[in-house]
Amino acid sequence: MAKQNGIVPLKGTIGNITFYKSKAGHLARGKGGVDGSRIANDAAFVRTRENGAEFGRAGKAGKLLRTAFRAMLLNASDSYLTSRLTRDMLKVIQADAKSVRGQRNVIDGEAELLSGFEFNINARLAGTLFAPYTAAIDRATGILKVDIPAFIPVNMVAAPGGATHFKILAAGAEIDFEAETFVNGNAASAELAIDATPTAVMNLSVNVTANSTKPLFLALGVEFYQQVNGALYSLKNGAFNALALVSISGIPAAPGGV
Repeated sequence: MAKQNGIVPLKGTIGNITFYKSKAGHLARGKGGVDGSRIANDAAFVRTRENGAEFGRAGKAGKLLRTAFRAMLLNASDSYLTSRLTRDMLKVIQADAKSVRGQRNVIDGEAELLSGFEFNINARLAGTLFAPYTAAIDRATGILKVDIPAFIPVNMVAAPGGATHFKILAAGAEIDFEAETFVNGNAASAELAIDATPTAVMNLSVNVTANSTKPLFLALGVEFYQQVNGALYSLKNGAFNALALVSISGIPAAPGGV
């Protein structure tokens, strides 16, 4: 890396030298790295190709999961969600004990490793909702549900400053990572005041395909609102809304399988 000292700063590439602007000023550097065709064909880079294939598969799977929960993520996600989910999805793929390296996938991996994944790292569900709840997935009926006993909001919800109301949400998705399709749904409570009035018992359920053989995901979230002149507004564009995967059912064992 070298500084440009000419009167007219250059941008672009000439031969093997690339000219560019950075915070340090106008710089120049020589072209580096390994030739792409060599990485694609040289036996010495077989591990690189395998890692690249699985990383790409993780990125595609993460995108599909985000799309399945897109309606919820519009109000509950952080700027690093894509990279965090890709990293964790790669762990799922690497847990595949059936396929050879480079061909490992989500289907044969351990989708349950994503359990507890937080979609908004700035507002974790575990630090937002303290009311006890039960999350369950019934493959036979295709019902994904969250049951929450009555609770006192002011004691069991860690509300950010300015919030006057909140809402509990549940979302479920049946995802076919091979066909890149999904079936999803969501349910929500009414907007509730953050006060000492006990809530009613909440039973939030979502339906997907009965007897599905695809991975099933159940998420639980909290959205906050501020009441102004009788109207409710989303608080600070959802920056404090929480959403996490609370139950996952991967591929069911084949009949008669070990």
